Amino acid sequence: MNYTRFFILIALISSCQRAFDEPEISLKDYQIEAGFDVEVIASEPLLIAPVAIDFDAKGRIWVAQMPGYMNDLLGSDEDKPVGSIKILEDLDNDGIIDHAKTFLDSLVMPRALAHVYGGLLYAEPPYLYFTTIENDKPVNRVIVDSLYAADGNPEHQPNGLLLNIDNWIYNAKSNFRYQRKNGVWKKEPTTFRGQWGISNDNFGRLYYNNNSQQLLGDHVLPNRLIRNPHFTPKLGVRQRLTKDQRVYPLHETLVNRGYSPGVLNADSILVNTTAAAGLAVYRGGIFPDGYQQNVFVSIPEGNLIKRNVLTFFGDSTGAEQAWTDKEFLASKDVGFRPVNINNGPDGNLYIVDMHRGVTGHHAYLSPYFKKKNTKIRLDTITNYGRILRVQPTNAEQQMAIDFDALNAEALVRLLESKNGWIRNRAQHHLMYKNKTEVLAEVKHLALHSKNELAKIHALYVLEGWNALDFNFLRTVSRNGTSQVIAHALILMESFAEKGNVTETKELFKDLISKEDTTIDLYLCSVLGSWMKVSQEAFLQHWLTLWQRKKKRPIYKEALLSGLDGIEVHVKEMLQTRASFDDPELLKTLNGILQRKENNTVNAIFTRKSLSEDTRTAGAKMYFQICASCHGSNGEGIQGLAPPLNRSEHVADPERLALIILHGLQGPVHVGGTKYEFNLAMPGLLRNDEISDKNIADIIAYVTNAFSDDPKGLKQQQIKKLRTEIPKSGMEYTEAELLEFVKK
Repeated sequence: MNYTRFFILIALISSCQRAFDEPEISLKDYQIEAGFDVEVIASEPLLIAPVAIDFDAKGRIWVAQMPGYMNDLLGSDEDKPVGSIKILEDLDNDGIIDHAKTFLDSLVMPRALAHVYGGLLYAEPPYLYFTTIENDKPVNRVIVDSLYAADGNPEHQPNGLLLNIDNWIYNAKSNFRYQRKNGVWKKEPTTFRGQWGISNDNFGRLYYNNNSQQLLGDHVLPNRLIRNPHFTPKLGVRQRLTKDQRVYPLHETLVNRGYSPGVLNADSILVNTTAAAGLAVYRGGIFPDGYQQNVFVSIPEGNLIKRNVLTFFGDSTGAEQAWTDKEFLASKDVGFRPVNINNGPDGNLYIVDMHRGVTGHHAYLSPYFKKKNTKIRLDTITNYGRILRVQPTNAEQQMAIDFDALNAEALVRLLESKNGWIRNRAQHHLMYKNKTEVLAEVKHLALHSKNELAKIHALYVLEGWNALDFNFLRTVSRNGTSQVIAHALILMESFAEKGNVTETKELFKDLISKEDTTIDLYLCSVLGSWMKVSQEAFLQHWLTLWQRKKKRPIYKEALLSGLDGIEVHVKEMLQTRASFDDPELLKTLNGILQRKENNTVNAIFTRKSLSEDTRTAGAKMYFQICASCHGSNGEGIQGLAPPLNRSEHVADPERLALIILHGLQGPVHVGGTKYEFNLAMPGLLRNDEISDKNIADIIAYVTNAFSDDPKGLKQQQIKKLRTEIPKSGMEYTEAELLEFVKK
């Protein structure tokens, strides 16, 4: 039986429907892939400048609006309380929004929202709030995180609020995740991910991007590689999944760095993405074959939506653009600015179109852009906003399920839905409403369903109820598919204790004998937890996997991540084995121990101290302006920005000041390694809000944080360096910098 259809709300009889005026928006300038239709389902005047949406338990759309963002080239209304969160409704049930009511108003730049725990979680910097809902009104608001987002550029503040299959809520542009247990909110470190927008696949891996790299992601489930604070993974998380950043707009493109070589082609059409935004892994289950778990990416500067096809290898994920000469959806409408994409309760995709002429922040606008804009006046496209729905041609309209009206048994059945949004919502409802009267049914599903995704969802319902036990998970691990076993192994870590050692040792032996790519990876990730209980019992398993996967770095990262606190003991045990001969492993362990001795930790675990440090002006400026490209700990981002750690360009404060003031055009060398990046780093010279003191503060922080020889410059020196314009009049090249230093 199709339970999605079984539980649809009955539409009003047509003769009893009220008539509503619904704006009609022409999409004649939009081209979509054959077999699909796109339509505007909500538009101005019902909404203005939408940036994020979510669906409630009734399937209604809630939208966060930022009408104060870039109303002009100066960003004049940025600090005004003109933002809001609205509820959009289709009262005549024809699929088009005809009514909007305000849930919250007088907000300053709200950027994210999520319907969780029977209420609304939403971000209004610097706060993350949660409010319960009564009769579509907010009540009992609490502050979940008072430091969710620092003041500063809206392009570089946390956003997303994605509820993942593991019952945690993740964000883009952040290294924290959130969860509520027994009414208490929890916050803990996680990998720093992306810039604007975040999504997940059916397994629970996370996907995100940044301006110039349209698809990044983790090869593993969240937090599997970061359990040792003195070991920082380099290959398992924050990886570029597709090397192809090409875009195919339908018309000439005005972008901020259009003057840089290679940004535009001879016809002034954008070549590679420069402002990739929100994305969605399609999980709706009604698109044609070949579309499930494709990743759709917003490219607002090109007025288009890109389609990427994922390939799963068990221990990694790859991606390729679906086509090399066209896009899934593209428009000649310069106002079409897709900034987010969502899976819907009906299995369709929903595109959040901010429909604003200028979406780049005023702090980064180049003289080139401002000059070009005087002719086409993109800044006059304001006071618009739209939500588009993409569905297969001739698709039957799906009516919304009212989850609050469903009983527990119906929710359990929905865990087997083809629609990932429905599965997630059913899981969450069962969990947070504590519907333990169906405990037996959920356990039966986890053990016996032929649907592996239903099994995984069932496991996390049980986890949310604190209803898992060791023997149950051991049974799941013996009978499940590799993906189910992976999640069971992770959940079994909670039961790593002496009384379970013997059974676990035998289970791991059997699983290792399968030589399965996915199972091996997650065994590697959990073995450290069991070795803390009994190194003698599990060391041989650890070594077996090390030898089997020693040429696969991601497995090594998983194995090493779990050894926090027992590195010395493992090293000593290895050295006492006559048969052990692996200098590479000893070298790696010694490196971790050295970092531990020096208290060199993964930056995500120092965020508390870094947050305090940002009270100094330099740290605040760095995290607002620089960290999005260079990373919170100066490690750089592949293809986007070179590392700052021990960089010769950081060691010389005058050279650093020239880069900060005037910008830098690649390639650039750091420590003898050549770094290529797609876009020039913009300088801050023409930003009137950045003073000489601000520049001095940034230099003081950067040279202290990322070099062994902290130095600074006085404001008078920086004022003089403002006049040292590169010969090109644009950004410095590395050769020009070195020539200047020789003077």
